[in-house]
Amino acid sequence: MDMVRPPRRGSVAGSPRSATVVGSWSSAPTATSTTPAPPRVPPGQAPEGPAAPTRKPKRRPRERILRWAIVVVALVLVIVGSAYGYIRYRLGQIPSKHCATCVAAASGAPYNVLLVGSDTRAGDTGQAAKSFGSASVVTGQRSDTIKIIHIEPATGTARLLSIPRDTFVRLSDMPASSGLSTDNKINTAFNAGPDPLIRTIENTFGIPISHFVIFDFNGVIDLVNSVGGIKLNFPYPVRDNDNGNNNSGLVITHAGCQSLQGNMALALSRSRYYQYEVRPGYWQYDGSGDLGRIQRQNTVIEAVLNTARNSYNPLKINAFLGSIVHDVTKDDAMSSTAILSLAQQYHAFSGSQLQTFTLPTLGAYAGASGDVEVVQQPAAQQVLTQFLGTSPDSVVTPPLNAYGGPVTVPAATTTPTTSAPSHSGTPAPSPPVPGTGPFNPTPC
Repeated sequence: MDMVRPPRRGSVAGSPRSATVVGSWSSAPTATSTTPAPPRVPPGQAPEGPAAPTRKPKRRPRERILRWAIVVVALVLVIVGSAYGYIRYRLGQIPSKHCATCVAAASGAPYNVLLVGSDTRAGDTGQAAKSFGSASVVTGQRSDTIKIIHIEPATGTARLLSIPRDTFVRLSDMPASSGLSTDNKINTAFNAGPDPLIRTIENTFGIPISHFVIFDFNGVIDLVNSVGGIKLNFPYPVRDNDNGNNNSGLVITHAGCQSLQGNMALALSRSRYYQYEVRPGYWQYDGSGDLGRIQRQNTVIEAVLNTARNSYNPLKINAFLGSIVHDVTKDDAMSSTAILSLAQQYHAFSGSQLQTFTLPTLGAYAGASGDVEVVQQPAAQQVLTQFLGTSPDSVVTPPLNAYGGPVTVPAATTTPTTSAPSHSGTPAPSPPVPGTGPFNPTPC
């Protein structure tokens, strides 16, 4: 007999409630089920969902860029500050000497810096002593090169004047112990140091000198090597030939654009017996002596300036600083800060923009002094006025002629004159610069 389960009290068989109870009974979870029962929701309330995770507010793009910019600027300042400090440290290693004859320029006013290429052999050993001679063979020192840079801070420009080393003058402030004649070549003044040379320049040409920088032979070599060498275009093969002796070591075997390292650049700068091969086996002297040598020195300076200006390689900058601190001497009034300020002001300066002048002289023979260069007036006064941008100071000891007499400026031509126009109405051509010609190399 089938048994029928009676309905619960309070429920009616077949009613919805009864169906619900029976259904729930049949689908009730087992004791091992871990599914939590849904929470009871009071009437009139919506069931609560899972709690939403908390999110950090998004950083705005502009805020991120600003923070990165601050970080980048801070890093740049640290790097620049370190580099600036390092450069000052290296420049501070340059040996300095007191200059009793230097004339301090007013703040912001134009001033002149004397550049001296010394031929001292002191400290030369090994290959340097073999190439240039040791100090025991070539004693003392002379100014192998005399150049003056005129700097105008207001315009950020500079001009370069070369004084031939054999210019015949009356030396100033030479100590009696030197045993040297007072009437002598101007390069002899440097035998007693920079002060007699500076005083001689001031007294003879009316050019006040505010600072000096002295390079020796190794300084020129290291300077050229520090910029990776220079490139010059030679129209002809060239050499130095003093009656069969190559005094400077200059040998360029073929024409064209080629790289010169320090030793050959110095040899070119020092060559006074310059020959060029116009055709195979036929050599021609340039005939300009020290004047042509000055032009080639200026070409080397131009090439170095252009090469250094176009290079921002930190390794080259460090090599440049490393070269000058060992082979350069400056006056003690030229501080590292002043050098840095000058470099920053003229960092865009190129060698091709550098105005160059050469003191007009003419070769002569002056007895005990031998071959000399005699200053030519009134041309010299005109060149000095153009170089300084104003008339030179009054002269105390005029330059000398071949007989030891003073070479003075004619009273009627103390001011610079312009070239007189020709009959065709066009200006008369300027005379060629001594020492220039198609035989000299040019930057390439």
